[in-house]
Amino acid sequence: MSSLSDGRRVVVSNQLPIISNLNKETNKWCFNLDKDSLVLQLKDGFPVNTEVCYVGTLKADIEVKDQQEVSQLLFDKFKCVPVFLDLDMHNSFYHGFCKHYLWPLLHYMLPISPSHNARFDRSQWKAYVSANIAFAGKVMEVLNPDEDFVWIHDYHLMVLPTLLRKKYHRIKVGFFLHNLFPSSEIYRTIPVREEILRGFLNCDLVGFQTFDYARHFLSCCSRMLGLNYESKRGHLGLDYFGRIVNIKILPVGIHMGQLEYLLNMEKTAKMAKQLKQKYEGKIVMVGVDDLDMFKGISLKFLAIWRLLEQHESLRGKLVLVQITNPARSQGKDVQEVESETKLILRQINQLYGTAEYVPIVYINRPVSTQEKAAYYAISECCVVNAIRDGMNLVSYKYTVCRQGSPFLDRVLEIDKKSNPKKSVLIVSEFIGCSPSLSGAIRVNPWNVDDVADAMFKAIKMSEEEKHLRHKKHYKYISSHDVAYWARSFDQDLERACRDHYSKRYWGVGLGLNFRIVALGPNFRKLAMEPIVKAYNKTSSRLILLDYDGTMKSQCSIDKAPRSDVISVLNCLCSDPKNVLFIVSGRGKDSLSNWFSPCERLGIAAEHGFFTRWTRDTPWESCPIVMDYGWKRIAEPVLKLYTEATDGSFIEHKESALVWHYTETDSHFGISQAKELLDHLENVLANEPVVVKRGQYIVEVKPQGVSKGMVVEKLISTMRSEGKLPDFLLCIGDDRSDEDMFESIESHVDDPSAPPIAEVFACTVGQKPSMAKYYLDDTSEVISLLLGIATSSVAGPKYAPDDV
Repeated sequence: MSSLSDGRRVVVSNQLPIISNLNKETNKWCFNLDKDSLVLQLKDGFPVNTEVCYVGTLKADIEVKDQQEVSQLLFDKFKCVPVFLDLDMHNSFYHGFCKHYLWPLLHYMLPISPSHNARFDRSQWKAYVSANIAFAGKVMEVLNPDEDFVWIHDYHLMVLPTLLRKKYHRIKVGFFLHNLFPSSEIYRTIPVREEILRGFLNCDLVGFQTFDYARHFLSCCSRMLGLNYESKRGHLGLDYFGRIVNIKILPVGIHMGQLEYLLNMEKTAKMAKQLKQKYEGKIVMVGVDDLDMFKGISLKFLAIWRLLEQHESLRGKLVLVQITNPARSQGKDVQEVESETKLILRQINQLYGTAEYVPIVYINRPVSTQEKAAYYAISECCVVNAIRDGMNLVSYKYTVCRQGSPFLDRVLEIDKKSNPKKSVLIVSEFIGCSPSLSGAIRVNPWNVDDVADAMFKAIKMSEEEKHLRHKKHYKYISSHDVAYWARSFDQDLERACRDHYSKRYWGVGLGLNFRIVALGPNFRKLAMEPIVKAYNKTSSRLILLDYDGTMKSQCSIDKAPRSDVISVLNCLCSDPKNVLFIVSGRGKDSLSNWFSPCERLGIAAEHGFFTRWTRDTPWESCPIVMDYGWKRIAEPVLKLYTEATDGSFIEHKESALVWHYTETDSHFGISQAKELLDHLENVLANEPVVVKRGQYIVEVKPQGVSKGMVVEKLISTMRSEGKLPDFLLCIGDDRSDEDMFESIESHVDDPSAPPIAEVFACTVGQKPSMAKYYLDDTSEVISLLLGIATSSVAGPKYAPDDV
C-alpha cells in the first residue's frame, strides 16, 4: 500500500467504520461507510484537508483468498486498512478476554466464582496480545512515524501503544478510553495489570470520559508503579521516565449534523406522527439500552411497577417504551438478564395492563435510527438507568430529537411559540454523561423507590421547568459535539508531541514492560578514556560524591562502606592535587564513624549544614543564625502523621527533621506525604525553614541549606586560596544531588565566574537529570574512581588486588 501525505491521522479501533454486505448473486462483497460510526464522525474535528486512515477489523468473515483484494479495495476507496484475525483468535480475543473478562471487571464485577463471569485465562490474554500485534503490523504498513498522529480507541487495544512505541520511539500516539476505568481495588486484581498500565503510559496523551475515571487511573499508577501526577496550567501529566504522559478529561459528544439530517427525513417525521397519534393522551417515557447486565433494565421496570403501585391516577396513562438493542455478546449472564427482564415485564403488564393499555412497550428487535428518533421526539421523559456505563449518549440523542426541526414541527403540528421545546432526563449517577447534564434528575438505580420518585417528579414538573432544563442541556450538547471533542483531543495530542525531538530516547524493558527513557540531547554515558585524559592534564581537582545510591546501593541492609570503597577514596585523597568530599544527607556522626580510616577525606553532612575538610579538622556549621524553635512546631505534626500512618517513622537530625514513609502502604503513604507537606508549609510559613519532599521522605530543614550550596562554598574557598579547580567531578543519584548539578551548570553558564576547564556532572542510572553524564550503578561508580585513581601520575601505584 502506498503512503498517504504527511500529517495524517491514523485512527485505530476494534472495528472499521464500514458496513459489509455480500452480494449473493455475484458472490462479491460490497462496502459502504457506516455514518453512525463514532470513529468516522470524529473526522469533522480534524483540520481541513487532513487525510485520515482507519485501521480495524470488519464485521464480516472474509475468506483468506479474498483478503488481499478486499484490503486494496478498502484502502483505495475509503482509506481503511482491515485487520484479519482467524476465527479462533478473534473468539478468544474479543468474546473471551474483552467481553467475558475485561468488560465485567471494568464495570466493577469481579469473577468471584467460576459460575459468575470468566476468570483470567492466560490463553485468552495471549490471544489479546496476538490480536494487538496484528493491529500493530497493519498500522506500521501505512504509518509515517515522523509525521503521522495515531489515535487508538478503547479497551480492546490497550497494549497496542507499547508495541508501536517499541518500534518507533518518537511515534505520536494518543489513546481514548471510551469505557470506564475502575477503582484501584478492582483494577489491581488483574494479573497483567502492569502490562496494561504501561500500555497507557507509552502514549503521549490519554483521554477519559470523566474525572473519576482519570482519578482511578492515576491512583493505579501511584499504587502499582509509584508514579505521581502534577497539574500545570490546567493540564494533568505523569512524569514517566522523563516523558510527560498527558491526561485529558473530556466526554465524547454526538454528531449534530447527522441527527439534524435524521430529523428532517420524511420517514422519521411520518413515524413520529404515527406514534404521536398512537399514544395520544398518554405520558410517554422512553428508554434505549443494550441487552446486558449493566444497563439496569429490570431495575427500571421495577421502578415503573412501584410508581403505578403508589399512584393509581397514572394507571392507564403512563407508558414506558423500552427499546432493547441486540446483545453484543452471548453468555449465561445475557440469558439471565433477558429472562429476568421478561419475567418482570410480564408481571407488570398482567397486573396493570388492559386490552387497550400496556404499561411497558418492550421492543426487542433491531430498531432503525429513524424509528428511535421518532420515539425520542414524542417522549416527555428519557430514563437512563444503567448501574455502570462508560458514557451512554442516549440522553444526548433524546435531547436533540426533542429540539426537533422546523420540518418535523410542521408535520407534528407543533407551534414553537405557544409550545416551547421541553424535555426531562432521569440519569443514573453511575454513568459517564451524568456530570455533564446538570439539569438532569440524578438517581441511584439500585434504589427503586428513588427512581420511582424521580419519575413522578418528572411527570409533575412544570412546563416552564421542563423548558429551562431542556434549553440548558441542548446548549451544552450542541456546543460539545463529536467535532468539538475530536478537535480538542487532536490539538492536545499535537501539543503533547511538540518536544519529541528535543530529547534522546532510550528503549528499556522486555516485552510489554518496554518503556522509553527520555534524556537530554547531550546526555551520555561517562566513559573512562576522556575523564582519565582530563584528570591527568589538570592540577587542581574537586571531586564531589554522594553516598547512598552512589557509593553504596540503596537496597543494602548494611549501610557502612566496603573496604574497597575506603581504599579507592584513600588513593584519591593521597594525591595532593585532589580535594575529595562526600556530600550526603546523612548525619555527621554516622559519616564520621564510617569514614574514619580516610584521613584526608572531606565530608559535607546533612546536605551541607555541617562540613569538615579532613578527618582531624573541626566541623563547621552553616553560617546561618539558627533558632531551632521551629522544631517544637514541626515535631508534634510529624508525630501525629506517624501515629496515623502505619510503617512511617521520624529521623532526628541536628539541623533537620525527616519523615520516612518507605514501609507504608504506597498509595496511603503518598497521600499522607502530600497532606503533610501542605500542613507543614502552613504551620511553618513564618519560620526560616523549607519543607521538601524527596524519595519517600518529607524533610524540614533550614533555608539556604542544600547540596548546591556545598558546591558554591567549596569552589569559593578553593578560589580564595588560589586553587580554583580546573577539574570538577560530581556524582549523585537522587533529587538532592540535582541541586549540585544545577549549581555546577549555573557556574559554567555564568560569564562572570572563572571558568572550570573540565566539568563532569554524572548521575547514577539512566534517568532525566541536569547532569550530562550517567553511570548505570554503584559498581560502575567504583570502577570509574578506581580507573582515575590508578591513572594519577602523582598518586601511588594502586594494585587491583587491593580491591
